[in-house]
Amino acid sequence: MSTHTQIMYHIVFGTKLRTPSLVKKNRTVLFKYFWGVLKNKKCHLYRINGVEDHVHILTHIHPSVALSDLIKDLKLASSAFIKEKKLFPAFRGWQKGYAAFSHHYNDKDRLVNYIKDQENHHKYVTWSEELEALLKEHKIEFDERYLL
Repeated sequence: MSTHTQIMYHIVFGTKLRTPSLVKKNRTVLFKYFWGVLKNKKCHLYRINGVEDHVHILTHIHPSVALSDLIKDLKLASSAFIKEKKLFPAFRGWQKGYAAFSHHYNDKDRLVNYIKDQENHHKYVTWSEELEALLKEHKIEFDERYLL
């Protein structure tokens, strides 16, 4: 029998110290780079977007790929790429942690629209407020000190 999976994750991680360094002008280049890393890992990208201090990725993860390894690879490879291409002069790296939420495929369209709307969304909601709401929605315990 073949292996059949649908392992969809909404992944969120931010810049080190939440520094607003991901200037809009070069974000598309970064997002295309992330897409390439995901393709190389046999993952299917549904949507990627972000603002100055964090990124959202909605992707199907291939069953041979561990989530933590994927995020480590995304962060390491993109940090090197950002520095090499001088995309974001104020970028000092990614935060140590991340948030990842598994979702049913039926949530895909809602999540794609949510991720598409990040710039508008963050006119009203801070990154910390957004992360807290996501953690609560998914019933994940957290220490508020790490949301700042």
